[in-house]
Amino acid sequence: MDATVLERVRESLQEFLTSKGMRRTIQREAIIDAAFGTKEHFTAEELLSMARRIEKSVSRATVYRTLPLLVQSGLLHELDLGSDTKIYDPNFVEHPTHNHLICVDCNRIIEFEDTNIELLENCISRRLGFSPSSKAVTIEGHCDELKLKGTCRNRRRPNP
Repeated sequence: MDATVLERVRESLQEFLTSKGMRRTIQREAIIDAAFGTKEHFTAEELLSMARRIEKSVSRATVYRTLPLLVQSGLLHELDLGSDTKIYDPNFVEHPTHNHLICVDCNRIIEFEDTNIELLENCISRRLGFSPSSKAVTIEGHCDELKLKGTCRNRRRPNP
């Protein structure tokens, strides 16, 4: 993420925290730098690890309290992979209309944007008299590599 976008994220979060009567801390700054310093999706534990590389004093509790704030503020998107597995997506700030393919075998997540899907979502919403406040398409399936080879170099997390 470029410096301009990161600064917008910081300003937006500061406004959100102020509206909630909360303050900016060194630990929250490290969490923000870690979360938005990657294009990769991450778990809360992975975020903790990344944030601690920036600021050693970041606690697990602070990460788990900050993640919902980032989601509520609209800066971070939460993907629920089931079985109590939540993945966080930092890419909605720069690409708010992207969607996901998720492999149910290796948990690989592929992002994609397609104007045809966006057009279809808008047409369906209008036809059914619905005004969405947010939209997300998640397609779950099996990646071809695992099916064909029996192994997958993309396997990132153990299956739940």
